[in-house]
Amino acid sequence: MARLLLFGGKGGVGKTTCSAATAVRLADAGLRVLLVSSDPAHSTSDSLGLPLSSEPTQVEQVPGLWGLEMDPERRMADIMPRLGDALQGLGQSGPLAGLGALGGSDISSVAGEVGREVEASDMLLPGLDEALAFDELLRHIEDLRWDVVVFDTAPTGHTLRFLALPELIDAWSDRLLRLMRASGGIRSMLFGRKESDAMRDELERFRKRVLHVRRILSDPATTRFTLVTIPERMGVNETVRANTALKGHGLPVTGCVVNRVTPDLDHPFLQRRRGEEQSRMLELQGELDGLTPVQLPLMDTEVHGLSGLRNLAEHLYGPLSVLPESIGPHVLDGPLAQEVHRSIVRSSTEEGEAIELHLPGLDREDLSLRSEDGRLLVGVNGHERHVPTDVHVKASSVKARFKGDVLHLNVPR
Repeated sequence: MARLLLFGGKGGVGKTTCSAATAVRLADAGLRVLLVSSDPAHSTSDSLGLPLSSEPTQVEQVPGLWGLEMDPERRMADIMPRLGDALQGLGQSGPLAGLGALGGSDISSVAGEVGREVEASDMLLPGLDEALAFDELLRHIEDLRWDVVVFDTAPTGHTLRFLALPELIDAWSDRLLRLMRASGGIRSMLFGRKESDAMRDELERFRKRVLHVRRILSDPATTRFTLVTIPERMGVNETVRANTALKGHGLPVTGCVVNRVTPDLDHPFLQRRRGEEQSRMLELQGELDGLTPVQLPLMDTEVHGLSGLRNLAEHLYGPLSVLPESIGPHVLDGPLAQEVHRSIVRSSTEEGEAIELHLPGLDREDLSLRSEDGRLLVGVNGHERHVPTDVHVKASSVKARFKGDVLHLNVPR
């Protein structure tokens, strides 16, 4: 499983720049990194200076770095297909078609309009678009291609809405189903019992998926959350509130970056402004339970493109050093410390091939191992992934040992 590094905070404070600079630094250090954004404004593309899509796109100038920009709306029908099918069945060819005979052509016309206009996306819950983004994110952190996934989140309020979504789904689905049951006759004409049960089942499956993502986000072995802000009253206040709310949901807030700090120059205007900013940062540090905010100075030019991002990474993480080839943990020991792992390490031995997999937060009982047509499959909680090998594999001959968070496999030739 890839390490997940989240960057969040108020809109317009530099989350995208900090996350892109981090992704470039980790790739330069020798890791395989996926930079993900849920920002519909496509600012990550602007920051890197190349167009991204909803599928991983390799950044050619940075070996080891891929980027993508999510499109949660596009995935609505994939996540809630039964709900979408039920809503789209309200047209004249669906269960409402018989209303014309009961109430005249006006009712039949309205039914047709409902069938044409109501889509799954019209049933959006607050936080549902964030849920789709985090659900897709989970698919990527379970992908063996990536050592680290860096996620440029939407403004913090969106993340907090997602964290409250399971409880919101409970209340919303109950209201929806009560409305459907208001009249037995209308219910059967509108949906029928099978459709009603299908919608409830789909909502419950989706709720469980959201809870699973929330557990991953609250696991310090997998996730680190960095808050980004600016040295102004509104930015500091929102950061303090976000820190309290995220901790309340169990998310590990491990760092804070204060962006665009006025440099210490000998000018009365700048000195006065810097003095105000430094007092704000002392307040912030007192509210962050011992976390020392990393100060990024206001640059003399805009930060964009790979050169600007690498310069910013120097401020965040210090001089570049290439990480060892081992599984880890590896620590970026700069002002903004990050702990990372490689997700998979393969090496040749005299007997065959040694493979190490980083699988944090698991028990031995969660794991399974089997082979199929010479391919090695490792299962985690029933979900299997193909582990690449250089040889044809028979699972019964593979020696496996799970120590700490690392699964060690010895595959004979």
